[in-house]
Amino acid sequence: MYIYADNAATTKTSEAAIRAMTKVMEETWGNPSSLHSTGQRAKEVLEGAREKAAALLGCEPREITFTSGGSEADNMAIVSAAKNGARKNKKHIVSTAFEHHAVLHTLKKLEKEGFEVTYVEVPENGVVTVESIRDAIREDTCLVTVMFANNEIGTLQPIAEIGAVCREKKVPFHTDAVQAVGHVYVNVKEQNIDMLSLSAHKFHGPRGIGLLYAKRGIILSNLIEGGAQERGKRAGTEDIASIVGMVTAMEEAVRTIDEHAALLIPKRDRLIAGLSKIPHSTLNGDPEKRLPGNVNMSFEGVEGESLLLLLDDRGIEASSGSACTSGSLDPSHVLLAIGRPHEVAHGSLRLTFDADVTDEQIDYVIKNVGEVVEYLRNMSPLWFAKVEGRKEFYL
Repeated sequence: MYIYADNAATTKTSEAAIRAMTKVMEETWGNPSSLHSTGQRAKEVLEGAREKAAALLGCEPREITFTSGGSEADNMAIVSAAKNGARKNKKHIVSTAFEHHAVLHTLKKLEKEGFEVTYVEVPENGVVTVESIRDAIREDTCLVTVMFANNEIGTLQPIAEIGAVCREKKVPFHTDAVQAVGHVYVNVKEQNIDMLSLSAHKFHGPRGIGLLYAKRGIILSNLIEGGAQERGKRAGTEDIASIVGMVTAMEEAVRTIDEHAALLIPKRDRLIAGLSKIPHSTLNGDPEKRLPGNVNMSFEGVEGESLLLLLDDRGIEASSGSACTSGSLDPSHVLLAIGRPHEVAHGSLRLTFDADVTDEQIDYVIKNVGEVVEYLRNMSPLWFAKVEGRKEFYL
């Protein structure tokens, strides 16, 4: 049996998105900056896609800037807010300890440039409290950036409430919604969001394309200089085919959110229940305030890399955390942030499913994860030291 359980890393491009992209490449191949008819037809398609994206997010078309993906959008949002704040002598930023590295690395860079960042602690359930954000905001705070849904443990944050606090304090609020859009309800106006980043390949769109929503009035700083594309804020000829593919996939994903959640949540919970029967295991993140298709477990006495390789041999493709850090030997910063010990964090498994997962596949995953964990533990001197009482169990 073959099971792809790594949709948080990337999703398969939908047939509708592929058809839409092919049509654009065949029929609308002009440069939208050109004044001739072919170019202007391309511009019409580009702006039509912008209008659809804006409608899906609940904003205005001119508040949308197309980017190469979530990482660029995160960088653009954070750097812009920092520069805007510096002009008012406000150089303090509030974020959390378990953001995606596109956010964390940008913040670290800004710290070297004289900004101060408060990294709010994350409770064990992986859901940041509104009070902790409120308490961290100061007179000189120029930005609050909190992810919508965590990319590893799938926990959903109280975005609307955090946004309301930021409105009250008159501080811009950015959310990395890369894992959220297309999977849970998102509306920037209703949820008090000033800036939002997303990436198409997380909801069955193509890779290499995303967007940044920035509320009207927020001055964006250029990361890429050149032509006057995207209102002069993001140089480079627009990839119209990918943009149309993204919006097509986004429309499809948003339209089916409730339907897919109804299919996924019972199977997600059944998987959690099955894997939780493995001795000395634990679910990472809140059991309910999480994405419909995300299950993240830790198994004591097991190395995540070995677990992944043996599961792959059995046809189960999963991950131990973010695909962006898969080459790192360090334990997940997300699991460390919620208080997991290094040893437990090393033995994590992230399973992220699409709505087409079957009960038979869930049963297959439960059976095989249990067998592989037992196999690896039987090979581990550390595990036997725990069993014999020479070392303590964490879980």
